[in-house]
Amino acid sequence: METHFSEPLYTVGVEEELMILDPDSLDLVSAIEVLSGEDPPSGEIKPELLESVLEISTSPCPGVPAAATELQALRGLARDRARAAGLVIGAAGTHPFARWEDQRVVRDDRYRGLVRSLGFVARQELVFGMHVHVGMSDAEQVIRVVNALRPYVPLLIALAANSPLWRGAPTGLMSSRVPIFRAFPRVGLPPRYADWEDFERRVQAMTDAGMIEDYTFLWYDVRPHPRLGTIEIRAMDSQTHVEHTVALTALVVSLVKLLAETAAQDVAVVGPPDEIIDENRWLAARHGLAAQLYDERSGQLRGVRELSEQLLQALAPHARELGCERELEGIRDILGAGNGGQRQQMVFEANHDVRELMAEIVAATA
Repeated sequence: METHFSEPLYTVGVEEELMILDPDSLDLVSAIEVLSGEDPPSGEIKPELLESVLEISTSPCPGVPAAATELQALRGLARDRARAAGLVIGAAGTHPFARWEDQRVVRDDRYRGLVRSLGFVARQELVFGMHVHVGMSDAEQVIRVVNALRPYVPLLIALAANSPLWRGAPTGLMSSRVPIFRAFPRVGLPPRYADWEDFERRVQAMTDAGMIEDYTFLWYDVRPHPRLGTIEIRAMDSQTHVEHTVALTALVVSLVKLLAETAAQDVAVVGPPDEIIDENRWLAARHGLAAQLYDERSGQLRGVRELSEQLLQALAPHARELGCERELEGIRDILGAGNGGQRQQMVFEANHDVRELMAEIVAATA
């Protein structure tokens, strides 16, 4: 397997999936070919599975502040291209009232192959996520950190929950994206790997059997990305406010640094059993910031806000060393004023008007 793990450590890349919308009806519009265009000065604007979805991705940046600057520029460029085409963009984990049946698949063999392979499961994947890549220097360290990240996935889901509506109605969940995407194979909680050789062997077994083309068809919440030399964290909903994307990125990078340094000390990190982590994932998607999650240290349920504050204290020195202490403080805005899901609920509950909600999302995205 081709690998590109190298110095410097903790470079940052961010990907966001955005909606392409009609400015009047706020329906999704199949217009990715109009918006992708020539490459921006830095980063990328590119298609995803559906023609109404736009992905922006930063280049590998030396730190969170640089990634934040590039991400804001990419959002601005996507907004300007949309305006020039008589369109707008929006960011959330789901579109509040769109229907997957109305969406077109992009003209790309990889994505058409997905539809052929997965059928309805691929077609109904009308959800929008954010991914964070963290640069790593050693393959064995990557496996140790990926294993250690698994128990933190539910907390990331809870903080980032931003998809309470689906197909025009409240779902009762703060992140409906999580169970919708779970219909895909090879998603959710990643397996525990013994070491890098174990990861390579298990991926090779699936590729040799013709089950997957390569490791990029493993869509777990956390995965090694050897071709890019990163760990990729894929658990979070797209954020309406770019400041929240940046704050979650700072949290992820600081957490990776903490876990990498813990792993370097040969401290055994086993974590709770898979069924407990998976139950925590469900509780986080269902309740968001109000979730009570199983805490391995106490053996009891503890609130997301309490667990988050505890984690922020542990990450503070690492964020300081990485130069993203200010960006990490954005997590406290999420904890205090609410995550995207709570803010959507507040707007929707006022008038039960999904188009008013979508208009708010568009305004906050831009």
